[in-house]
Amino acid sequence: MNDKITRLITATGTEIEKMSPMELKRSIFKSEGRVIMGQHLLFAGRGLVSRVTNTELLCAFGADMVMLNTFNLDEPEKNVGMQGFTLKQLKSMCRRPIGIYLGCPKDGIQTESKLYSASGMIATDEHVEKALELGADFIVLGGNPGSGTSIMDVVATTKRVKEKFGDQVLLFAGKWEDGIDEKVLGDPLAKYDSKDVIRQLIDAGADVIDLPAPGSRHGIEVPMIRELVEYVHSYKPGTLAMCFLNSSVEGADPDTIRLVSLMMKQTGADIHAIGDGGFGGCACPENIMQMSITMKGKSYTYYRMAGVNR
Repeated sequence: MNDKITRLITATGTEIEKMSPMELKRSIFKSEGRVIMGQHLLFAGRGLVSRVTNTELLCAFGADMVMLNTFNLDEPEKNVGMQGFTLKQLKSMCRRPIGIYLGCPKDGIQTESKLYSASGMIATDEHVEKALELGADFIVLGGNPGSGTSIMDVVATTKRVKEKFGDQVLLFAGKWEDGIDEKVLGDPLAKYDSKDVIRQLIDAGADVIDLPAPGSRHGIEVPMIRELVEYVHSYKPGTLAMCFLNSSVEGADPDTIRLVSLMMKQTGADIHAIGDGGFGGCACPENIMQMSITMKGKSYTYYRMAGVNR
């Protein structure tokens, strides 16, 4: 591994564009738990602000990387939030790592959502290959609310994707949402052992384990997630952990975001994500800025906001 790889929180757009998937992973690791990820819900509309995409907005307010949710790989015209841009064009404007969220639903389970068609957003081998061809810097495996996705579906999909694509893909996997019928990782009421699931995910090839944020997902406290993050880091050194603030809390006030962010920081996670449940398909811009300032201070936040052309 090249130790000259720059930390993502200080990397320029030029440096980011040259990173391979595993170099990006190392760049995140070297950032010491200060990487901020925004989430953009593409079907929700053209964007929060006229004439600019939500992804650009998230990057402008401090995101180090962005995950696109409900990206339809079969019918790109339905990706309203892309505003007609290709993924490569969006990356050239933002100069940050941009990835795609893909679902892993159980066979025969139909999504409860009637808002969008899930068929183009499933983690088939063909869709993963197409996502990488389009320029996705990483893939996040999970299951949107109402999809019926179980944690074992995520494990199975992780194994299949990594066996086929290996280090060509930086792969995130876990369970941080949709904890109604099956509890999220870290919930003591879960009917599975969270550490055993994490072990299976890592053995299957996951590069990053996704976990819920204390203070965001109901019933989740710092010690629960801190213990799992320690397990992720110790079971296979170099594996990363992502802590995800969602459950509509991303639409709360900045003071709430600051408090939740401090709890997330205490978990020891490497990446701190904020969901898309604000207005118009992304978190309130001031909230991602607050998360960034809380996690890494104003200097690094302002650098990320202003340094797009470096």
